[in-house]
Amino acid sequence: MTAPKRTPLYEAHLAAGAKMVDFAGWDMPIHYGSQLKEHEIVRSDAGMFDVSHMTVLDIAGPDAKTWLQKLIANDVAKLAFEGKALYSGMLTPQGTVVDDLIVYLAADGYRMVVNAGTTEKDLAWMEKEKAGYDVSLKVRRDLAMLAVQGPKAIDKVCQVKPELADAIRALKVFQGLPQGEWFYARTGYTGEDGLEIMIPADQAVAFFQQLQAVGVAPIGLGARDTLRLEAGMNLYGHDMDETVSPLEAGMGWTIAWEPAERKFNGREALEAQKAKGVAMKQVGLVLEGRGVLREGQKVVVDGVGEGVITSGTFSPTLKHSIAIARVPAATGATARVDLRGALTDVRVVKMPFVRNGKKVFE
Repeated sequence: MTAPKRTPLYEAHLAAGAKMVDFAGWDMPIHYGSQLKEHEIVRSDAGMFDVSHMTVLDIAGPDAKTWLQKLIANDVAKLAFEGKALYSGMLTPQGTVVDDLIVYLAADGYRMVVNAGTTEKDLAWMEKEKAGYDVSLKVRRDLAMLAVQGPKAIDKVCQVKPELADAIRALKVFQGLPQGEWFYARTGYTGEDGLEIMIPADQAVAFFQQLQAVGVAPIGLGARDTLRLEAGMNLYGHDMDETVSPLEAGMGWTIAWEPAERKFNGREALEAQKAKGVAMKQVGLVLEGRGVLREGQKVVVDGVGEGVITSGTFSPTLKHSIAIARVPAATGATARVDLRGALTDVRVVKMPFVRNGKKVFE
């Protein structure tokens, strides 16, 4: 077994009282004492997540744009100015998901952020895909990344960086602000406002401590998962993977069908799937009674067929269980979930479950 990798903030996590676990080959904090309390801090105030285990790639070269237009399902031609961001799936020719990612327009090309657990697979895939294109990929392990999220996140970052306060506040959602080696992006994974900030690794601990000093609490992976689930956001390897089409994983909105002549990987397979009728769809499930919905549980839709829960948890905000599920396309407003052999009624709802701290589904 290889030893787990450590982010530049490893010692800072220990100093903050973190319980560390192995996550995708990295030593990462699962919580700092109370996952529930950390969840509530992000919903009501501001918390910070170390996401330095994710991989930042800088993409350059004369063919970078053309190559990305083939590589991913969304269209980088939409990126109209430096710092603008796009969420997309990177697909196989069969129209299934290699990974989900964010790509930004940079001064001299593009910057992409991919998942930690898929990094080696993604890099191998991209190397193979760039044959015949004049493109260079540079892995930026010299950068750390902190996500500061919550209703007071931007205020607190501005306290630490007063000289950038006006520029940071002017950012719209899915826009980034390059500042030398630093990069501030108004993106996140919690259903709250906030920033994902890329920082030179040797400056990460000082910044982490400055944020702590203005009352930003460190948050572990446990709360990160309950927060993203309440926000109805996919987790790669659970809600989608290389066996699943983006059309069946709630990612249809990330596919740019126009212009029709853009031949991105998987386009033909997805068009065939659309023409035939997509068999499965992604929905939210709500269990207002007792019991907890968990990944892997069977969903039964009477007269229609069966599906599966891809992510499930107890929602700290709503005080009952919620789940993301892949179910037959004809599923209506109700279904049943196999909870330890007992078929239990659940409601089928449109996600997200929670936005800006409030319940949003009907």
